[in-house]
Amino acid sequence: MEFLLYLINGISMGSIYAIIALGYTMVYGIAKMLNFAHGDVIMVGGYVSFYATTYATGQLLGDNPSGTAVGVATLVSVLLAMIVCTVLGVIIEGLAYRPLRQAGSLAVLITAIGVSYFLQNAAQLLFGANPKNFTSVIGGQLSLFDGQLRISNVALLTVAACVVIMIGLTLFTGRSKMGKAMRACSEDKGAAQLMGINVNRTISLTFAIGSALAAIAGVLLCSYSPVLQPTTGSMPGIKAFTAAVFGGIGSIPGAMLGGILLGIIEALAQAYISTQLSNAILFAVLIVVLLVKPSGLLGKYVPEKV
Repeated sequence: MEFLLYLINGISMGSIYAIIALGYTMVYGIAKMLNFAHGDVIMVGGYVSFYATTYATGQLLGDNPSGTAVGVATLVSVLLAMIVCTVLGVIIEGLAYRPLRQAGSLAVLITAIGVSYFLQNAAQLLFGANPKNFTSVIGGQLSLFDGQLRISNVALLTVAACVVIMIGLTLFTGRSKMGKAMRACSEDKGAAQLMGINVNRTISLTFAIGSALAAIAGVLLCSYSPVLQPTTGSMPGIKAFTAAVFGGIGSIPGAMLGGILLGIIEALAQAYISTQLSNAILFAVLIVVLLVKPSGLLGKYVPEKV
């Protein structure tokens, strides 16, 4: 029963990594750029949801708000976080990444690190360095086997959200007009532009979708681990990038698979080996997988044309 509990916790945390990794893989798959500031957009989404919920319950709903009112306030705060992060993602792409689209990967990496530090320091100035106690978007737990196994509703919500988002993105990129435009840009931006596709708008939309997913991931992450601070998204962002590479960066199912597997590995490593060594074990597993299959578990090897 204990192993099953660790497994469920790993799947839940892995689902958060998967949602973040979906944002990474969307941006890389279309723009062929790695947005290493993605983890800090998660943090921004968490702060927006935190302050929106705090203001709504404290100022608008009174001292003893009903459960329904709190639920509506929470939903509104999540939507507001998605809107703010979507706008932020478009601004980051337009100001920081678009001018460097033709530059080398080193310039993009340096810019991404700069954007990341800017967001962290801006959050520290605006919200303070002290950690905030984040209120979970949903409470309660599910008891199974006469109470021997208890699963939090946040864990169930996280897994459900991950599955829905993955299916939605797969249908969007495969069947919608804009999704087909994204895939065309991914294959050949020059040819896509000749076919009448607005490449700049398509890439901006990709950043917008990825940032909206970051907002959802930020709310779920802070609900699962209720401590919010300016560096909240840094390590989950790195692990999610690892998950995207692990599953095959550019592959939507691969991002989900990689995230869930990394969550399970992390949970089992913390439980049975060492909490301090869990991160090292994660990256060691990544190295082994890439040595065996350089394109990731579900990634496709594309030979470079000369």
